[in-house]
Amino acid sequence: MRIVDMLAPERVALHMIAKDKADVIEKLVALQEKSGVLSDRQAYQQAILAREAQSSTAIEAGVAVPHAKSQAVKAPSLAAIVLEQGVDYGAMDGLPSDLFFMIAAPLDGDLHLEILSHLMVLLMDPGFTSQLRQAKDAQEFLQVIDRFEREKYGQAPAEVLESAQLQGDCYRVLAVTACPTGIAHTYMAAEALEKAGAMLGIPVKVETNGSGGVKNRLTAEEIGQADGIIVAADKNVETARFDGKKVLFVPVSDGIHKAEELIGRIVDGQAPVYRYDGGMEAVQEQKKESAGRQAYKHLMNGVSHMLPFVIGGGILIAIAFLLDDYSIDPANFGMNTPAAAFFKTVGGKAFDFMLPVLAGFIAMSIADRPAFTAGVVGGALAAAGTSFTTIFSGAQAVPAGFLGALLAGFAGGYLMLWLRKICDKLPHSLEGIKPILIYPVLGVLLIGSFMCLVNPVMGMINTALTSFLNSLGGTSKILLGTVLGGMMSIDMGGPFNKAAYVTGTGAIATAAAAGAPANDIAYQMMAAVMVGGMVPPLAIALCSSVFKKKFTPDERKSGVVNYIMGLCFITEGAIPFAAADPLHVIPACVAGSAVAGAVSMGFGCALMAPHGGIFVLPLIQNVLGYLIALAVGVAAGALLLAALRKDRPQ
Repeated sequence: MRIVDMLAPERVALHMIAKDKADVIEKLVALQEKSGVLSDRQAYQQAILAREAQSSTAIEAGVAVPHAKSQAVKAPSLAAIVLEQGVDYGAMDGLPSDLFFMIAAPLDGDLHLEILSHLMVLLMDPGFTSQLRQAKDAQEFLQVIDRFEREKYGQAPAEVLESAQLQGDCYRVLAVTACPTGIAHTYMAAEALEKAGAMLGIPVKVETNGSGGVKNRLTAEEIGQADGIIVAADKNVETARFDGKKVLFVPVSDGIHKAEELIGRIVDGQAPVYRYDGGMEAVQEQKKESAGRQAYKHLMNGVSHMLPFVIGGGILIAIAFLLDDYSIDPANFGMNTPAAAFFKTVGGKAFDFMLPVLAGFIAMSIADRPAFTAGVVGGALAAAGTSFTTIFSGAQAVPAGFLGALLAGFAGGYLMLWLRKICDKLPHSLEGIKPILIYPVLGVLLIGSFMCLVNPVMGMINTALTSFLNSLGGTSKILLGTVLGGMMSIDMGGPFNKAAYVTGTGAIATAAAAGAPANDIAYQMMAAVMVGGMVPPLAIALCSSVFKKKFTPDERKSGVVNYIMGLCFITEGAIPFAAADPLHVIPACVAGSAVAGAVSMGFGCALMAPHGGIFVLPLIQNVLGYLIALAVGVAAGALLLAALRKDRPQ
């Protein structure tokens, strides 16, 4: 949906006068109510005020975008106001705000986030905001938005479809995009494919498998009529529906960088026919994926489903330490006060599910649904450290931790593949009892026996690794921080980045299970990982702001957005710059991230939450040291980038 589709003339007010922030909100809500999109004005206004209480929605250069999801919103809507004189809205640059867009979104769906992202990109253009302020009436205001939105995003996908339907056609190319975290690459690939389709005049529909779930789902009718499907994903997605269609399976990065080529291959009939055989194996006429890539996809499928438990549980446990009083009982830190005990208990329960969920979805990625139960049970046994010796002789259990759960996931998946092949030889009359009796019973039995056998070994490895990390000090610890921080910038969301991130999350999972203190080396590793991931977008943004001759005017406009991306720990914000100039941008970012990781580790900064950027700063141990590490890394990256880059045409 485009911005102008949600913004009617009656919801635009120009040359207005407002006394303060509350008055502006009152006027914007009145515009929304006037157009009939609200069922309860008071409830929606309370939702807006609650959002503003978290942090001001003012950005910079006099612009603010108040927004909220509420049950009182009947249909998504935008309202806009331009003030004669700006008011203090709490902007980061301290300037008064005079240009406002208010987003009203219903509770179901994340449409307001999509509109917000479009608006944020356009509002970074001074020419755009200047023309909005100069508009004489609502009609001219909407024309400005329409013109700039078309220039930036091209013909809207909906318009492409409408044009195609007028010609008696339908979507020729379908696509599915997915990345492990479902935050950045998923939507970047979707946008690239839609824009490439619009430019080529080929109707394209893209389904996104993001962190908020599946959006824009492909229908059976669309799949049946399409020329073919592009699956640009770094984790497994639902593919049974594509049986008999021509399908291209590519990494999500290809969806971003090779969108035109992929669409061309589908249209030219160069994609192989996909045959689905119950999730056992993807049979393609093309060369199969390498074993390494398959293992990476299985791992990322488990990690992407585990992350919500890690993030939710980690942040709640960190809040517990923040609220507790260490002096009451140092041995019971985190549970001494009622408030702390509540957060620690709830967060701990979320953490309890991490390893079973990780193993379950790795197994499911390998052998489809029948393997899920075996993976979950294997992950739970790894977390508990259950073995034959603990069962029969009462020996003390040694948890196998993150590594044990990884082994359980892969073992559960491949054991189930083997079991399914054996069961294929059974009489057809037994087909109905396989999924409800044979697979769960034998699957749990096999994975239980396997994990009870290997858990003592995995527990020893896990204990040795933990002891080794805790023994690091001085130069060794700083070197570890350098490597982890640098890896976050090598491919910015690719395998190196994910390897460092999974190492950090795996470490805190193991530490949390062992009840490690808040300053444990595992939490220090997570801090180094996050600071390393925040550096690339911030270094590019700072360099484009200070060394302006090194960037074109368009690059400088895009660079400003990277301040927000970096502060939110979205490393992928640096990808457009790295793709355009890899020989200069990547080395500078890697160096800056490595420096930041080293300084963070040197200061002993620790973080129990695996995501959040500036939003989890209060939860960081030695937050001042962390901010220094971030500043030093960003400055180092920006200076090196300025030294490597030549001046650009102005």
